[in-house]
Amino acid sequence: MGTATITKSRIEMELQPPVARLRLQNHPLNVIDILMMEELAAALAEIEANPAIVSIVVSGSQKAFSVGVDVAAHTPDKVEQMLAKFHSVIRALVASKKVTIATVHGHCLGGGAELAMVCDLVYTSELATWGFPEIKLGCYPPVAVTALAALVGQKQAADLVLTGRSITGREAAEIGLANWAAPDVEVDAVAQESVERLKQLSPAALAVTKKAIYAWDSIHFDKGLARAEKIYFEELMRTCDAQEGINAFLEKRQPKWTGK
Repeated sequence: MGTATITKSRIEMELQPPVARLRLQNHPLNVIDILMMEELAAALAEIEANPAIVSIVVSGSQKAFSVGVDVAAHTPDKVEQMLAKFHSVIRALVASKKVTIATVHGHCLGGGAELAMVCDLVYTSELATWGFPEIKLGCYPPVAVTALAALVGQKQAADLVLTGRSITGREAAEIGLANWAAPDVEVDAVAQESVERLKQLSPAALAVTKKAIYAWDSIHFDKGLARAEKIYFEELMRTCDAQEGINAFLEKRQPKWTGK
């Protein structure tokens, strides 16, 4: 079958059955804004409905997979809509019957790291920069607080989320945040090897096996993410510090924490 490439304002979708490729392209750093969320949700729905597609490869650019969700969308008047739209993309990836693969180069931070980590298979450049820096803005990453411990263990997850520190792609693979870290020029080839293996397998068997692998985790993920969202809206966003952290970032200054 031929290749169909659909270019939208924030993403590019390439359909070459049995593979679909989604490329984030909000240059220069692939900030995930509301429009990108909407385009990703629509693309994932279209791919999910296509029986000829077996796997989805999600990528960014050489400079950045994504530095995360647009900070301007975290303000109190926008945050509920933003999280609803972003988490609809996350939930679509988690629930997908297709095998999802993330290839990561450059910066992979915050919501970008959440997007990558929920994919079934993750291949990263050794030189990539991974992290969840939300705490530095007086916030937390709901998907990571829900699902990161299952990937890397409770202590590693607490370290990354509570300190907001960054790690290399090599470290990300060592702790289980990625399947494999490779030299930057080899990442896409390593991912393609997995794509080629998947092409030889039964789409029906893969879909059912995915469901079985995540049957237990998905129950906890759904409940955990809903609770993380509730705490975010009802407790975090009512603190002065969360609003100060966002404002300080937007105003390009150091935050002045009050502990309230």
